[in-house]
Amino acid sequence: MVWRRALTAVVIVLLIGVPAGYLVTSAEQSRESGRDKEAESSATGLRDNWPSRMKRRVFEVPIPARSTEVAYYETSNWKSSRLYVKFRTTADGLDAFLNDIGTSRARLRTGAVPVGARDAETVGWVFGPDAAWAGASHRQPGPRPSQDIAVDLTDPSAPMVFVVSTATP
Repeated sequence: MVWRRALTAVVIVLLIGVPAGYLVTSAEQSRESGRDKEAESSATGLRDNWPSRMKRRVFEVPIPARSTEVAYYETSNWKSSRLYVKFRTTADGLDAFLNDIGTSRARLRTGAVPVGARDAETVGWVFGPDAAWAGASHRQPGPRPSQDIAVDLTDPSAPMVFVVSTATP
């Protein structure tokens, strides 16, 4: 008889307690995810963090491994979506980044900053005359995003890269 009661208690715990615990855990994870998304969507400038892999893939911004000072900001409206990204990398990292996007260092124009004034103002970027700027616009057909790239080559071994990737539906 005691054995039967113990078995009944174990069955009740397994049938009710385990699913209830799972629901509580799932609800908390969902709540945290919602808070993260809310914080991201209410951001009004660059976030000092790496954009998600999905964002990097969608906007085709392959940030090289071991890059530092990474920050991003995303905007969306009915006409287009933009991902603003800045990061510091190495000379080899810059070459790899440009190659992965589909361009090269040879296509960078010395003194050029193709990031428009409106885009720069959106995230507070200032492209002053005291830096060794080089830049390129990488246009792609169809639904693929296009990138405007500005590179501060003042320290050629540690260039700072600024990218505005624009996707249109």
